[in-house]
Amino acid sequence: MKLKKRIVLAYSGGLDTSIILRWLQENYNAEVICYTANIGQEINRKKIIFNAKKFGVEKIIIKDLRDIFVKDYVFPMIRGHAIYEGVYLLGTSIARPLIAKDQIRIAKKYKAYAVSHGATGKGNDQVRFELGYHYFDPKIKIIAPWRIWKLKSRTDLINYAKKNRIPIPKDKKGAPPFSIDDNLFHTSTEGKVLENPKNSAPEFVFQRSVSPEKAPNKVTFISINFKNGDPIGINGKKLRPAKLLEKLNQVAGKNGIGRVDLVENRFLGIKSRGVYETPGGTLLIHAHRAIESVTLDKETMHKKDRIMPRYAELIYNGYWYSKERFKLQKIIDLKRNKVNGTIKLKLYKGNITIQSRKTNSKAYSMKKVSFEENKSFNKYNVERFINFHKKMLKK
Repeated sequence: MKLKKRIVLAYSGGLDTSIILRWLQENYNAEVICYTANIGQEINRKKIIFNAKKFGVEKIIIKDLRDIFVKDYVFPMIRGHAIYEGVYLLGTSIARPLIAKDQIRIAKKYKAYAVSHGATGKGNDQVRFELGYHYFDPKIKIIAPWRIWKLKSRTDLINYAKKNRIPIPKDKKGAPPFSIDDNLFHTSTEGKVLENPKNSAPEFVFQRSVSPEKAPNKVTFISINFKNGDPIGINGKKLRPAKLLEKLNQVAGKNGIGRVDLVENRFLGIKSRGVYETPGGTLLIHAHRAIESVTLDKETMHKKDRIMPRYAELIYNGYWYSKERFKLQKIIDLKRNKVNGTIKLKLYKGNITIQSRKTNSKAYSMKKVSFEENKSFNKYNVERFINFHKKMLKK
């Protein structure tokens, strides 16, 4: 008896991927393997297994990638201070390369001929997933249902779900849900009332942070410890990457930190409005810049700032595994071994204030910066410095 071909589906157990699971079964003579990457999203193992088994799926794989996600994807991005279009901390963008990599690993393990994802035909994620698939297996077949099926809208999707007795979730108001993506680094909410940029985001769409107005009326202090450019502990206590970010999310979220409402330019050319929450990541960006300010030289810091927009754009566009991103990462990490110390932050109603910077680095010289007279800085060289730059104005 000839064995069925296999397809590995990136499966969340939610509405979209449950519909895709059923659609794959109807349109391909293949066994569907459901694969879920646990990267810190709100995950219900029982629901995932129940929903997949309901359609006869035998292989259901849930892989815990939280520490790998934070250590090998989030932390390198934080070292690069990556911010897309001045606002977005790339929480969805950075998750897709890891999911794609591990999905291909599963496909190879079970000798699957194809992989599939639930990214929509108008979004960036289809690009991010498929560039990742291609990098690790250029010959694998990619099935992108949103680009080939006859279901053209969210309404069509819901009607298909009803026909196939797939549960349709409701939001907090009892209506069909917003489009939500979450992981340990961030949560994004899109669609419905948010599609019109003149509408204010209703408070109930926020998943992991309180509004600054409802944050505590007292300050919170927190210290982040860095070694070789990465955070390794909080308040002197060493933590695994995932636990560290989880703790920062909790502290920042309850202080109303990390909310962003933006209209972004998608890679495909469409403008899109979304509400993003990145509480712990916002603390890390602030703290990392602060520790670099007292440990790195000016030229290194400025070079990193010059390449950052391109670095962020590469991540946003799905080019995490590109030669250019690898090259820029080497530049970013060239002196990361010097970035050691502790940053103390004060949090209050959505605001972050740097309280102190502690390091053994000699990059910052109190003698040179002192207003008191000393021999460590020759002020008589300043006139020559200025005269040189007067000449440079004419070049």
